[in-house]
Amino acid sequence: MTIPFRRDDPLPVGEVQAIAPGIRRLLCGNPGPFTFRGTNTYLIGRGEVAVLDPGPVDADHLAAILRATAGERITRIVISHTHRDHSAGAAPLKAETGAETFGFGPHVTPPEAGGEGGDHGFIPDHRLADGALLEGRDWRLTALHTPGHCANHLCFAHEGEGAPAGILFSADHVMSWSTSVVSPPDGDMADYMRSLARVAARDDSWLLPGHGPPLDDPAPFLTALAAHRREREAKVLDALRAATRSGGTAAAAALVSPVYGPDLDPRLAPAAARSLLAHLVKLAAEGAAESEADGRYRAR
Repeated sequence: MTIPFRRDDPLPVGEVQAIAPGIRRLLCGNPGPFTFRGTNTYLIGRGEVAVLDPGPVDADHLAAILRATAGERITRIVISHTHRDHSAGAAPLKAETGAETFGFGPHVTPPEAGGEGGDHGFIPDHRLADGALLEGRDWRLTALHTPGHCANHLCFAHEGEGAPAGILFSADHVMSWSTSVVSPPDGDMADYMRSLARVAARDDSWLLPGHGPPLDDPAPFLTALAAHRREREAKVLDALRAATRSGGTAAAAALVSPVYGPDLDPRLAPAAARSLLAHLVKLAAEGAAESEADGRYRAR
């Protein structure tokens, strides 16, 4: 099933886009194969402002945040998850403003256990459990724990004066421009699918992602995204069965070519292997595959 990605995003780096009353988007200049044009930072409220995902350590982006909020006071720094392109900028922003930080908790996977892009230095001043509320003068955020892409990932449901109902800051759980990387051990495909179903059940009218433009009418997008993951898992199992029939086992990297085909950008091959590993771990937990001591798998 084809996912209706949104890749037309004309917002210039460092400029502010008004999304809805009390919600502004600011684009960081950190483009890449996993970040699209850059990380979205959201400014929530007027006068007293919460900054959601200040991005990486980037002096230009920090200056842009301060410039965009000139004459206002940043009172909270809110983190969706501890990947360096989202949370590392919290420390310099806190140093400039004195605002306290909020997030689910520190990065779950320790550095020695692997996991790419983790910000192991971030520890929030205040921890947000599932269902926790953050309230400002004219807005309220409800935290939704949505593990999968990252074990401590939070989405945030927004309510605000004059803003339309059904706005969800979806961070990297649901992005408008691409699928999310799910990389074990911190990423978990079973968790991701459960979190995706939870978001789909909300029936929001807008998703505001961590990368890419805002996503209106997200229901068809979420349906296609879930179908795509199921189709990908079926291909993984077919490829693993083929390897098993020939008397062997397969590591995730060996399945990249048969599953993704020849058109995959070579820069994305390592991330694709991590995503396939997440599918293999899920299949093993469900009894459709069996893991070997050397990191290889066979079909059951």
